[in-house]
Amino acid sequence: MNDKTLFEPYTLGSLTLSNRLVMAPLTRNRAGAGFVPQQLTATYYAQRASAGLLIAEATQISQQGQGYQDTPGIYTAAQIEGWRAVTDAVHAEGGRIFLQLWHVGRVSHVDLQQNGAAPVAPSALQASTKVFVNNGFADASVPRALDIEELPGIVNDFRQAAKNAITAGFDGVEIHGANGYLLDQFLKDGANVRTDAYGGSVENRARLLLEVTDAVLSEIGAERTGIRISPVSPANGVSSSDPQAQFDYLVDQLNARSLVYLHVVEGATGGPRDVAPFDFGSLRQRFKNTYIANNGYDINLATSRLNDDKADLIAFGRPFIGNPDLVERLKTDAALSAFDPATLYGGGAAGYIDYPTLAESRDAHN
Repeated sequence: MNDKTLFEPYTLGSLTLSNRLVMAPLTRNRAGAGFVPQQLTATYYAQRASAGLLIAEATQISQQGQGYQDTPGIYTAAQIEGWRAVTDAVHAEGGRIFLQLWHVGRVSHVDLQQNGAAPVAPSALQASTKVFVNNGFADASVPRALDIEELPGIVNDFRQAAKNAITAGFDGVEIHGANGYLLDQFLKDGANVRTDAYGGSVENRARLLLEVTDAVLSEIGAERTGIRISPVSPANGVSSSDPQAQFDYLVDQLNARSLVYLHVVEGATGGPRDVAPFDFGSLRQRFKNTYIANNGYDINLATSRLNDDKADLIAFGRPFIGNPDLVERLKTDAALSAFDPATLYGGGAAGYIDYPTLAESRDAHN
């Protein structure tokens, strides 16, 4: 099997990536006061800039869009400046970085919302999941259903966030339409029981995500806009009775808009790839630009999928946490370091920027 394909340059829109490895977005809960990225975060991403593309952690487009403590935003001037330090550091290392734009919807808690308000959702159905708040995990709060008159404001928040991301120096943005967050909640009828223009049919349930996409495209253009979807993932308690029909339709619509990439979680997020029947090849065939495959990939599966033309780029997530030089380790078949689960969410430098590279490990033993 020829594994050179994974490490060759790749053209993504107007960008040349140094290889076909993508660092998937990973929530680490390290933002400071005002949900501003810290210098630690600039160091963290710069350490991992050998990936062909970095997709920065999910970043809320508004306070309403926040679902966990200490996650960064992209809606204030201070947040934009905090992210500017990150993009500068990544670019100084020759890397490319997109920002994932996030509204969590019902996956939130009243203690994170302005004036203790209920989180918002397509329908008033509580998410069967927990959120990280007050330095621990708690059940997601009961949401309220969004009024149809509120939806244009959310669309505009995504548009403004995309503009802010480009101002902060990002090479592009990824719209977060996956993992049971707001846009995914609208897509899936297990969370969306609306009877207006945003509920019911496949077309209606896709409406909000497509309006968000159009708003972002109008602001920053298709070459700087990607999207992430997770057709069958049960993450955060979502479910769908018709995932193939829903996502075949959605991807046809996204393809018509010429987004620079489609980032697909194949199976259950961070879990089994075969969690439910689904033809991911259908999405690959429908989408003519770059297809990023995600979930449970190792170098052998990645190489196989690339050589079978079932993906263009391969996203790796948690392996990047303990291996800032993951690209080099995979390229040389070196052992991978495990990460410390105790420092995954929140804290400081420990378990964040102190994982050694291969070279640093060798130096320490000499």
